[in-house]
Amino acid sequence: MKRQGTRRAALVMTALLLASAAFWSAALRQAPVPAKYALPVLMYHHLVADGEPCNDMTVTAGRMEEDLKWLRDNGYHTVLPWELADGEELPKKAVLLTFDDGYRSNYQLLYPLLEKYRMKAVISIITCMPDLPADNFLSWDMCREMTDSGLVEIGSHTNHLHNLGDRGGCFDPDGINGIQRDPAESDEEFRARVLDDIQKSYDRITWEVGRPTFFAYPFGVVEPEAEDLIGELFPVTAVTRPGITDLRKGTRQMPRLTVTMDAPLEKLLKRT
Repeated sequence: MKRQGTRRAALVMTALLLASAAFWSAALRQAPVPAKYALPVLMYHHLVADGEPCNDMTVTAGRMEEDLKWLRDNGYHTVLPWELADGEELPKKAVLLTFDDGYRSNYQLLYPLLEKYRMKAVISIITCMPDLPADNFLSWDMCREMTDSGLVEIGSHTNHLHNLGDRGGCFDPDGINGIQRDPAESDEEFRARVLDDIQKSYDRITWEVGRPTFFAYPFGVVEPEAEDLIGELFPVTAVTRPGITDLRKGTRQMPRLTVTMDAPLEKLLKRT
């Protein structure tokens, strides 16, 4: 009798685990978004010259050109965040190209390709970097030139909250990342460290190139206690969760598809 009870309990537990696995598997699979409301948001970071080694944060200039050609040849039309914020009527097969961090390669390698193919992109910068002696990041003059072309919008990636310094801009699995609140800090400390930083990034971009509409969360980390301010400042925001944006759900915390050398656009955009 005891053995039968144990076996029955094991079967029930197995059934529960299988049901749970099926539920989460279904939840993680995004249902196809109707084409009318679908907005793929592609995430890039740094570009390197052809032949240079790449990691998950880099693509070569040649691959970037291939992507722009593929988008053009397959009927996609690039848009900018301000068009979403202003409620502009979007073209069919709209796509948003996003570049995080503000690497100088976005000016040296990406911008000439955008001019060549007349395509648009948003570059979210860490606003403290143009003021530092770091020659691998954009200058404000570069940002102004690209913005004046109408092909580039400058977005915020915070002012100084991308794990700079000793952490080298890398995600810390055991630490506080991006705009995440430290449980040990007071309301005043959180406001000074995080909220003031976000506001500073907005103010600096506004002063240098005009009001930004886009915010890219560092490491994709969302902090509920910062959402009121971010929502007030930036009508369009994006995280790193994979998926296709459904515009019926708005333009906040839009999912993005990470582009790498091993991820062809045809595969990434198969749902659209």
